[in-house]
Amino acid sequence: MLVEPGRVCIKKFGRDAGSMAVITSVGKDGYVNIVTSKRQKERKCNTKHLEFINETVDPKNKDQVNKILGISAQAPKHK
Repeated sequence: MLVEPGRVCIKKFGRDAGSMAVITSVGKDGYVNIVTSKRQKERKCNTKHLEFINETVDPKNKDQVNKILGISAQAPKHK
């Protein structure tokens, strides 16, 4: 099954076009929630806008998701 939580894909259209994405949850009517490397906030996306890659990660493990998306962990800011 291509559309499943944890599936790694590439966003084909929109503001995040060309960036890696991870499906966090599957909704109804052809929509999924994703997190991309450009915008880390989870949001809804049409599955027609995604190119699926034969790779999966655990969507609940933030370290794995950040590693696959190429997001570096930022040190906490001190005042």
